[in-house]
Amino acid sequence: MRVSKEAAAASRARIVAAAARLLRERGIEATSLADVMAAAGMTHGGFYKHFRSKDDLVAAALGAAFAEHAERFAQRRAAHGVEAALGAYVEEYFSPEHVAHPGLGCPVAALGAETGRGAAEVSAALARGVEETIARLVAAAPPGSDGAAARAAAIRRLTAMVGAVIVARGVGPGALRDEVLAACAGTEDPRVP
Repeated sequence: MRVSKEAAAASRARIVAAAARLLRERGIEATSLADVMAAAGMTHGGFYKHFRSKDDLVAAALGAAFAEHAERFAQRRAAHGVEAALGAYVEEYFSPEHVAHPGLGCPVAALGAETGRGAAEVSAALARGVEETIARLVAAAPPGSDGAAARAAAIRRLTAMVGAVIVARGVGPGALRDEVLAACAGTEDPRVP
């Protein structure tokens, strides 16, 4: 029985959504294709109808994870303006919920180190998402800001945020985690200088 293009696209989207969550929760190496397919409510045998390889899936999942964050930012920006959207982004990023639930969080903090050891197409997918995030931060710079300085500030801000979340996750629950998040959140001005 042939599957319609719409049904195939819906199946692929379910697989990508499941992978985006599981990969951020467990990591790339610890997430099997069987795990992803089961989470999507499908059998492992259907995987290759949708993807060439696990790396192809990981790249698609990274794109979807970045798209989730971009969409949330865009909605906040449209509703409340750029400064409020940036403020909410920073607050959410340093929240205990983000630290405790990597499956719903930033793909850079969850998978950045692992993607650097992987296939070129996976690194390229992460690079695209990072570039888009930097561009959103740069676009929020005050009018008249120097473009190169705004980009450098956005890169510093993003990498400091990612590093803080990685450290907070690494030290585990407790006073040190709280201290790391509070110290780093307190230094983040959501506006790019």
